[in-house]
Amino acid sequence: MSFTVPDIAWAQLAPVLIVLGAAVVGVLVEALVPRRVRRVVQLTLTLVALAGAVVAVAALWNGVADTGGTDVLGGSLLVDGPTLVLWATTAVLALLAVLVIADRTATGEDAFAPQGAAVPGSGYEEAARAAGLEQTEVYPLVLFATGGMLIFPATGDLLTLFVALEVLSLPLYLLTGLSRRRRLLSQEASMKYFLLGSFASALLLFGIALLYGFSGSLRYAEIADAVRTVSGMDGLLLVGSLLVLAGLLFKVGAVPFHSWTPDVYQGAPTPITGFMAACTKVAAFGALVRVFYTVVPDLRWDLEPVMWTVAIATMAVGTVVALVQTDIKRVLAYSSIAHAGFVLTGVVALVQSGITAVLFYLLAYGAATVGAFGIVSLVRERGAVRSAGVAAGVAGARVPALASAGSTVDVGGSGAGTGATGAAGAGADDAADADGEQPPVEAEGPVLGEATHLSQWAGLGRTNPVLATTFALFLLSFAGIPLTAGFTGKFAVFSAAVEGGAWPLAVVGVLASAAAAFFYVRIIVLMFFTSPHGGPRDDADDEARPGAVVVASQGFAVVAIGACAVLTVLLGVLPGPVLDAIAGVAQLLP
Repeated sequence: MSFTVPDIAWAQLAPVLIVLGAAVVGVLVEALVPRRVRRVVQLTLTLVALAGAVVAVAALWNGVADTGGTDVLGGSLLVDGPTLVLWATTAVLALLAVLVIADRTATGEDAFAPQGAAVPGSGYEEAARAAGLEQTEVYPLVLFATGGMLIFPATGDLLTLFVALEVLSLPLYLLTGLSRRRRLLSQEASMKYFLLGSFASALLLFGIALLYGFSGSLRYAEIADAVRTVSGMDGLLLVGSLLVLAGLLFKVGAVPFHSWTPDVYQGAPTPITGFMAACTKVAAFGALVRVFYTVVPDLRWDLEPVMWTVAIATMAVGTVVALVQTDIKRVLAYSSIAHAGFVLTGVVALVQSGITAVLFYLLAYGAATVGAFGIVSLVRERGAVRSAGVAAGVAGARVPALASAGSTVDVGGSGAGTGATGAAGAGADDAADADGEQPPVEAEGPVLGEATHLSQWAGLGRTNPVLATTFALFLLSFAGIPLTAGFTGKFAVFSAAVEGGAWPLAVVGVLASAAAAFFYVRIIVLMFFTSPHGGPRDDADDEARPGAVVVASQGFAVVAIGACAVLTVLLGVLPGPVLDAIAGVAQLLP
């Protein structure tokens, strides 16, 4: 008996191998590199790996454009034109998202809890914060998630599809629960995401089992061949296909599998929200396009009513519910749901131009999303500081929480360590005057967490015009205003829908886009034409303290935001070269 050495096209796997290899090295860095240089090493490794993945995709481009692509690992991975476009899009967006993740404010803080395993509000957490601990494990987790996102749309069989889904999902479950502030909200979001994601994975796995029972194979091409034969097990095929599509629709946030999206987007650290919102959608829609176009196209008449219903409901729910949101992250979450419906119109079209339109839309949407959440991470609320007596009382109220850890805290910034006391709240009571009124609030308070309530964004255009203008650009792209990338993307997917006979979806999409423009424009009006205290602006507002302040940072997020803004403008003003490049390779391998 002889052993045949498998012939593996390692060069075709270079982008995936670079990212996953760097993730493994990142785990070793956590164990072996001293803490004082660990962050620098992890950040450098992550950026170099993602940039290397982009270079590897560029090196593969001409060969794939000439040959149409190749299957790797016996057909488990399909490296064709759409795969390369999705790989490049994912790697570029992940690179920009990592810049936002790595950014620190002027106080030296990032967006992540100093110790993820600590109980929120406990003395152990306060001691970890005081010791300056950092969650540098974030970087290998991001790389593992990105590696799964690269594999997910390139899979050629259902088993690899499931493995890739878990590889990209598990790190995201962890990253969602690591927010520095609003720790309970973050952990609740992580738990919801994990439970609902596990349920969706179970649906996908059950659907895979049914499709295997129908066709006797897990390969996409062999399942597609079995669909064309009469076997008397059409019920098994239809139910299995619906369950697989349900698992994929969960990852894109389509209705009725969308309930996790607003809670997770709100609770996760804002840089992770941007990474997840952009890159996960790229990977999930890539996988959905491959399954819908290569595995079940012959079930079009059976699946179209379901997909049409999902697309219309997704556009309607995302648009209508976003109108009543008051939290900026939840607004962007429901906006993301609506955009999932827009992209589905291109998927349902089942024409060649639909693949090109979907790939372009994902790039345009991803760039605006990373930039928008990058800006949200820089806009912070300013707290109100009362007199010294109240400040001491409020600080003293936190002291008992540290008693269990045997820690001391610095009260009032004096630098003196103060132990736990039994009169935690006495200072606040003593600070009140004889009439029971509190002393006046000082003009400048401490900078706190993100200013996510919409009312806090009032007047931001007057205090920070450049940042507010950039955010307005991203909002206009989401709305599909001409000369932005969003307009070109929507025009492409709606045109593909009309070409494929799904013109009612295009009509619904246009109407939903018009309605969605309201809540985007509402935020712009709030930033530029509304006083921080409500009502129209006047000259006296220049001296009024705004409800939010833009914090200074190391500059990584500013670079990412600037790059996203440039992409948004270029893809709107000069989309031709990118569309032609995508159309030249937008051919799926069978």
